[in-house]
Amino acid sequence: MSRKDDAKVYMTGKVAESREGFNKEIIDEEEEEDEVTKRGFFKEALEAGGEEDPSVGVRSRKKIGDKESEYMKRRYDRTLSPTRKDVFTEDAAAPEPATKKSRWDTTEDQPANEEGSNTPQRVAKWDTPTPGKKSRFDTATPTRKSKWGAPATPQTGTRFTDATPTRWDNDAPTPGRWDADADATPGRTGFGETPTRADIWDATPGATPSQRDWDPTPSRATPGAMKWDSVEGGAMPTPKKSKWDDAVGVETPGMAATPAAFGGATPSGFTGATPAGYMGATPAAFHGMTPQQLAATNPELYAQHKFASEIEMRNRPLSDAELDDILPAEGYKIVPFPDSYKPITPARKYTSAPTPLHGAGFTIPETQPTEAQDAAHRVDVTDLGPDMPEMKPEDFQHFSALLNQKPENEMTKQEFKEIWIMKLLLKVKNGDPQQRKAGMKLLTEKARWFGAQMLFDQILPLMMSPNLEDQERHLLVKLIGRILFKLDDLVRPYVHKILVVIEPMLIVEDDYYAKAEGREIISNLAKAAGMPTMIQTMSPDIENVDDYVRNVTARAFAVVASALGIPSILPFLKAVCRAKKSWYARHTGVKIVQQIAILMGCGVLPHMKSLVDIIAEGLYDEQSKVKTATALALAALAEAAAPYGIEAFDSVIKPLWTGSQELRGKPLEAYLKAIGFIIPLMEKEYAEHYTNGIMNKLIEEMKTPNDVMKKIVLKVIKQCVATDGVQREFVRTNISPHFFKNFWVKRMALDRRNYEQLVETTVEIANKVGASEIVEKIVEDLKDENEAYRRMVVETISKVVDALGTVDIDSDLEERLVNGVIYAFQEETSEDSEVVLTGFATIINSLGTRMKPYLRQVTGIIKWRLNNKTPKIRQYAADLVSKICRVIKDCDEELILGNLGVVLYEYLGEEYPEVLGSIIAGLKGIVNVIGMSRMTPPIKDLLPHLTPILKNRHEKVQENCIDLVGRIADRAPKSVPAREWTRICFELLELLKAHKKAIRRAAVNTFGYIAKAIGPSDVLSTLLSNLKVQERQQRVCTTIAIAIVAETCAPFTVIPSLMNEYRVPERNVQNGVLKAFSFMFEYIGEMGSDYCYAVVPLLEDALTDRDVIHRQIACNVVKHMALGVSGLGCEDAITHLLNLVWPNVFETAPHTINSCVEAIEACRVCLGPNVILAYALQGLFHPSRKVREVYWKIYNNIYIGCQDALVPSYPMLPDDMANNYWRSELETFI
Repeated sequence: MSRKDDAKVYMTGKVAESREGFNKEIIDEEEEEDEVTKRGFFKEALEAGGEEDPSVGVRSRKKIGDKESEYMKRRYDRTLSPTRKDVFTEDAAAPEPATKKSRWDTTEDQPANEEGSNTPQRVAKWDTPTPGKKSRFDTATPTRKSKWGAPATPQTGTRFTDATPTRWDNDAPTPGRWDADADATPGRTGFGETPTRADIWDATPGATPSQRDWDPTPSRATPGAMKWDSVEGGAMPTPKKSKWDDAVGVETPGMAATPAAFGGATPSGFTGATPAGYMGATPAAFHGMTPQQLAATNPELYAQHKFASEIEMRNRPLSDAELDDILPAEGYKIVPFPDSYKPITPARKYTSAPTPLHGAGFTIPETQPTEAQDAAHRVDVTDLGPDMPEMKPEDFQHFSALLNQKPENEMTKQEFKEIWIMKLLLKVKNGDPQQRKAGMKLLTEKARWFGAQMLFDQILPLMMSPNLEDQERHLLVKLIGRILFKLDDLVRPYVHKILVVIEPMLIVEDDYYAKAEGREIISNLAKAAGMPTMIQTMSPDIENVDDYVRNVTARAFAVVASALGIPSILPFLKAVCRAKKSWYARHTGVKIVQQIAILMGCGVLPHMKSLVDIIAEGLYDEQSKVKTATALALAALAEAAAPYGIEAFDSVIKPLWTGSQELRGKPLEAYLKAIGFIIPLMEKEYAEHYTNGIMNKLIEEMKTPNDVMKKIVLKVIKQCVATDGVQREFVRTNISPHFFKNFWVKRMALDRRNYEQLVETTVEIANKVGASEIVEKIVEDLKDENEAYRRMVVETISKVVDALGTVDIDSDLEERLVNGVIYAFQEETSEDSEVVLTGFATIINSLGTRMKPYLRQVTGIIKWRLNNKTPKIRQYAADLVSKICRVIKDCDEELILGNLGVVLYEYLGEEYPEVLGSIIAGLKGIVNVIGMSRMTPPIKDLLPHLTPILKNRHEKVQENCIDLVGRIADRAPKSVPAREWTRICFELLELLKAHKKAIRRAAVNTFGYIAKAIGPSDVLSTLLSNLKVQERQQRVCTTIAIAIVAETCAPFTVIPSLMNEYRVPERNVQNGVLKAFSFMFEYIGEMGSDYCYAVVPLLEDALTDRDVIHRQIACNVVKHMALGVSGLGCEDAITHLLNLVWPNVFETAPHTINSCVEAIEACRVCLGPNVILAYALQGLFHPSRKVREVYWKIYNNIYIGCQDALVPSYPMLPDDMANNYWRSELETFI
């Protein structure tokens, strides 16, 4: 392992030191924090290589935006669409508000097709005329000219229309299929006859439709004409003069001179003749920015541009008229301009070097501020109140309203709600745990009072911020999940907004918890909104031209299918995968099926036939991307269904087979992958037939330089070879020669993905043909000069040998193998030598006693490397000792083991903790195999040298050292004087602070061994004094150690001291004594019947104490005691304790309730369910609802646990005229 990897595991250097300020207590349930957040935080801190202190302020943690790839950052290109109309409400037929969108309106917002120039074809396809109908492009109504030189229309946002017929128009004057009847209500009718906002497909009566969205910018061109359109005679019309032509010094651009700042395309924001798409605002309203620039910028750049434009306006030169108004007309003289003066004219502005508004340019790299600078940049927000957290600079964009809020008596109800939500969100995002819990609780409980719109309008933009950290995102996602539960179906109009924010979490790299949270939110959202709403909301994104949007939409649909069931989405998938309108929809539909298979695994088996039939037509699609996606989806389905479901693939085997022989490139990769996953599902004879047929194609593709194809070929070979129908001789003669010739080359060791796949495939071939044949082919490569290649060979041989053994390896091959692996081990110089070390140890252990002739050589290498100046080499040498000492013992070479023990003993003064931990592990391995009595050096000399090492704070050293000390205390306690064991006891108390559970467990077990060796009194006094410390983790571990001592040395040696310690009037000590009793009764089990009555008076006092935590721990003691003494005649004591436990059922603290219910359940086991039922019947029909809820909960637990045993307790009802209630079995007693 490298030093960096070691730091990840053992937290060396500054990372370990930085933990000094952390809470080292065991997290109790009432103090539990979010484990997901902690894992992510410490993972970041450790991956930093131990150079940064993770306890520094939040500014030191990496923001989500800094870790995202370019593909992930495309989520910022998506905007939160306006609220959608909920068509499932009672007022669905009412007119839609202007701010709400339907699914048809969302198609306007999709960007122009950037993946292919098929937009005209799509329009022509949509507008294919039908005989007898009139096209919406044809209109006989004359139009008037607007000042823009284009036909004026009363409708904004109309697309694909033109006054002059073009080649896309059809001669037949028929309306499109989207047009309404001539005498129908204009516009889209929605769900009733109420007029609604005009749709983009409707023809505007009485006006010529506006220009197409691929027309050039309005200029001198004839209205409606395109540059590729011609008029009669082939001559272009003379362009009219525009008012923009009069700009001083500006050359009017031609028809094709669309400004290049927008990619050479006409800005899509102006979809009509008049630029009214932005609320009729003039460009001056946006400080000289075009609507496209305004949409693409962010608030910070917009503020800078606004400031610059305002300064320019203030500093503009005064005109003569303004000067005449300010200054007197007489007494002043106009001075002429100097000869060198050149005024800044608009022409010079336009011809100057362009500076992009938000393009890439040189920026000063950001540096992490120091803690002092971080504090200096924070804004004083004491006006927000003493219970408000700090506001970071990046929070101003979202929470700036809190800095200048009005008094509450001057606010409207809406303003008051907005400010309150903002304060609670700031607490959730930046507050301490108490503030976070309070803020999240209020936002959840008052979600319906706040309203969905107010909540999501503030939460969702905050989620889109790139400045969020992992913890903050996690908290906001948790908040959204709770709000969804409260709002239920009220979230329907906001489904798309939530999906835009949550969908990117489904493709987060290297963060499993973010993906799981995203799936959970979308799943809850689907359950709240329902399948119809989800389909209506997400269907426009299915045919979006942006592949990123389609990708996240497919993943979201897969989550919806897993939440609501695959059958509910099958009809929709069938329609999407067979859509004729756009291949984007078909591609996304197939991708949805693929993601369902990946997400649900074998859960797709009941629906396998339907899913395969739905996507089968994609194999015949004219678009290669749809073909590729279909093959990948079939591969995912086959992988999920393995080893079942071959019947479902009958219809696709033939097209897959044909395509694999004809296609090239990426489609071929996908087809081969699908065949590779389907073949293992077949019967033996069919699998053999198809493997023989596909192998020629695989051999041909083995020579490809494409790494992706190589990986797929390796995967397919592995799948085929693992099939039962493939014979060993076929693999040896047809596959193996070509495989080793083309794949076992040095280049394969450089790509990690291909490296791993090659090793797995080689192991699979070895399983078929035997270990000796594979080792024979690559054993000489162990001495190759390429270090990475040698490492790959060692890993492959070690896995083959580990799986198949070395039985079929002859003596000659064995000698070459050992010599080669020794050479590879000696020549290893890189930091990542763990693979070679593990491989070397695996080969030695597999050879067993056949290694005896080579042991002298191996141990000589170990001794030489233990003296090396490089710490890693010394560490790996010591690790090798611990791995092979069992083989040395089996070869009857105890002398070598004793020699190695002395050598390792001499290196106990090692300064590097990683090396020291490996040395102690080597000593531990030798002690285990050679025994305590024959150990050299003797144990009495070894243990005093280990005691000071217990103070080492490195986890690897602590774990190995305490394990070795514990083994000595267990097996050879008499070889060390009692004073040394007492000294070790004090050192063990410090190990109870360790972060690693294995260290704490080994420490408490060692207390038991030492107590057994020197008696419990000294150990117990040491432990009882440790109950007074403040750190809770130490107290809990101490109580466990006391219980282990009681189990080891009999409880009567411990109980008197514990009961005497309970008299100390200190809450921590008393709670510690109760915990010790709880663990003790848990450990001693039935032995507790001898000590049950002795502890009852102490438990009486504890169960009647005023402190709720005290009673909670006492309930735990009763639980373990009752379970231990069940059936041993202690029912009277347990009944007495049950009477004291029962009043606690009305406690409100959740952990106290759990402890009380668990104690009652334990008493049910001990006393029987009928006794507990007698208690529960008293409150089942109480007039208070809160009382009834508690008692019914207890009754339900009884019924679940002992349903049959309750039969004798049911009442005997007398028969009436209609019913006979008498059952003889109810009177049966045993």
